[in-house]
Amino acid sequence: MPEELNPFKIAQSQLDEAAKMLGLDETTHEILRWPRREFRFTIPVRMDNGKVKVFHGYRVQYNDARGPNKGGIRWHPDETIDTVRALAAWMTWKTAVVDIPLGGSKGGVTCNPKEMSEGEKERLARGWMRQIYFRLGEYKDVPAPDVYTTPQIMSWMMDEYEVIAGRHHPAIITGKPLELGGSLGRGDATARGGIFTVREACKLLNIDPSKATYAIQGFGNAGQFAATLHKELLNGGKLVAASDSRGGVYNPDGIDPHALVKHKLETGQVAGFPGTKPISNEDLLELDVDILYPAALENVITEKNAEKIKAKISCELANGPTTPAADKILYKNGVHVIPDFLANAGGVTVSYFEQVQGTYQYWWTIEKVHNELDAKMTKAYHAVYDMHKEKNIDMRSAAYLVAVQRVVDAMKLRGWV
Repeated sequence: MPEELNPFKIAQSQLDEAAKMLGLDETTHEILRWPRREFRFTIPVRMDNGKVKVFHGYRVQYNDARGPNKGGIRWHPDETIDTVRALAAWMTWKTAVVDIPLGGSKGGVTCNPKEMSEGEKERLARGWMRQIYFRLGEYKDVPAPDVYTTPQIMSWMMDEYEVIAGRHHPAIITGKPLELGGSLGRGDATARGGIFTVREACKLLNIDPSKATYAIQGFGNAGQFAATLHKELLNGGKLVAASDSRGGVYNPDGIDPHALVKHKLETGQVAGFPGTKPISNEDLLELDVDILYPAALENVITEKNAEKIKAKISCELANGPTTPAADKILYKNGVHVIPDFLANAGGVTVSYFEQVQGTYQYWWTIEKVHNELDAKMTKAYHAVYDMHKEKNIDMRSAAYLVAVQRVVDAMKLRGWV
């Protein structure tokens, strides 16, 4: 039987395992398996050629027992309601595992922004907001940027919300430019939070991160910052490979991460970087490195290639890069997986900081943002690691137990179950 790759079914199966281990009753388990509410809508947009094109938009609010929902907006040609549902579920566990008082949501539009002008993107952004405005707000649900959405898109969306509301709402959306109430430290937060967890893992696994080799699959925002921050925050390390959707580069003697980022920004790809040889995304995942950063899209490590993964630590900066079947293989083989909804929770954590700052109109220094993020990520990693050791289970299962129990406790206190 082929492995299940539907992201929402994967999210449900991961929850099912946690529910079994926690001994959840049937009603509580069923509530957690499904979004509390979801919205699907069409967005007519007048394109630059004068024709009106209809786009399909989504917003899923998975569970708000612990606080207002929070989650990004993805613009992708392959966006589906099941992808959005899965990401909203993972965001619920993500906010819970780092213990911030929020729930989980996600939004999306099925489109190809690479083929759209700035004017078309603005009209799409404002159209999305008009369709879902009534269910958003700093005490309801706060969007943020995600795949192919940007601070500029968030600015248009915030402006449209404020036009409808008739007053300023700087906390309605996070990931905004600093000039409009964004937070310092948001740009590299996902990677920075991941590096903090790698630092803690290296301590417990007796790995010297300053001498460790690392590879990055996916060289977008998170991957680029991981490349440079690994060296900066862990006092060294050797980047030996990196890849993006157009291919990869490899040099066992090391690659200058800052130079590679500059090359990517100038050329739009990592391929062709001087002093390297090409490597495929698939081969990169199987390199014999100390630390692997899967930072691309879902389902890149499956039962087909999991046996070939040689990294000691896999820090999942992407959402859902490892399937359940692959998880079992990696655990059996001793790969220390820092699961996505812990590893990449730095982004939502600093988004939460931005939401807080916008709510009371006072913005923090970069040092405060970094220190608060470090404290949150370090505490979260150790809570998961302690559960992993106590129950003798893999790290993803441990993260689920920590997160799901916190959501269940909030549901029970509210009288939902």
